Amino acid sequence: MEPGRHVVFVVFDGVKTLDVVGPAEVFAEANLFGADYVLGYVSPSGEPVATSVGLRLPVDGKAADVAGADTVVVSGGDVLVTRPVPADLTEAIRTLRPRARRLVSICTGSFALAAAGVLDGRRATTHWRHARLLARAHPGVRVRPDALFVEDDGVVTSAGVSAGVDLALALVEQDHGADLARNVARSLVVFMQRPGGQSQFSAPLEVRPPRTPALRSVIDLVAAQPGLPHTAGSLAALIGVSPRHLARMFAAELDTTPARFVEQVRLDHAKALLDSGRGVAEAARAAGFGSSETMRRTFVARLGVSPSGYRARFATARRGGRHDGEDEGDAEGEGGTAARGR
Repeated sequence: MEPGRHVVFVVFDGVKTLDVVGPAEVFAEANLFGADYVLGYVSPSGEPVATSVGLRLPVDGKAADVAGADTVVVSGGDVLVTRPVPADLTEAIRTLRPRARRLVSICTGSFALAAAGVLDGRRATTHWRHARLLARAHPGVRVRPDALFVEDDGVVTSAGVSAGVDLALALVEQDHGADLARNVARSLVVFMQRPGGQSQFSAPLEVRPPRTPALRSVIDLVAAQPGLPHTAGSLAALIGVSPRHLARMFAAELDTTPARFVEQVRLDHAKALLDSGRGVAEAARAAGFGSSETMRRTFVARLGVSPSGYRARFATARRGGRHDGEDEGDAEGEGGTAARGR
């Protein structure tokens, strides 16, 4: 085997092209900045495969012939959810698992990992459209339906296509540090990877579109301007109904309450601001929470982590080199705990 970190992609007939080339380009780009990845492609049979767009993808050989690898990546494909996972693919995964430091799946590649028994008892994710199917088909898997990617004891699963790029950037950061990963993201003109715990979609995308045009206008307003002082009364007045009637509309069409919907939109907005490097106090104001303490209570109740804890855990790139605790919001939002100079 060539020196360097050997990354082996396991491909099969019907594999989604972007689930292969997206992460592969991240690793290849990282080499331009000093990384040492060696990319390889194998199929269960050792024969070339036809991708989802009809391209013929040559491979380096059979999966069983790989003696060892740093990372094994099982890409996704619609065929993994529309028909049984091929037995030779699951066998290839079982063979490669003990030969690799970490095992990764992109999008519906998680179905192949689950079929091979690798995900039993582990947390995992997949494309949001197929998360319920994964949970039903494999009850031993602890499915995280909206996470971008999830790591559990050396096994990493991700959501669809662009999340595979996020995951690859996260792996590059693990291997070579944040500065190199940031250079790769800039070179590819993509965001520094979104944190794995970030939702695959925001509240307005998660709910089904309201049938009632008036309710849709309420949803659009909250999503576009979460920082406004939205109340049940103000939103009801917007469409000329009573707060009680608005509550009935939300319950009937969206299965939630106006207050809870507004809170979720604000939470999503605040997470995005923190991900981009904004301070806690600034995010609280812009997202409409009013104070860092109110936002802190929401984060702890909904996510089990404080805003500063969320930012420290997930966000890597900081504006102008700022680090956690370097804004006035941390003292206010974290119960007076100053974190300057860490």
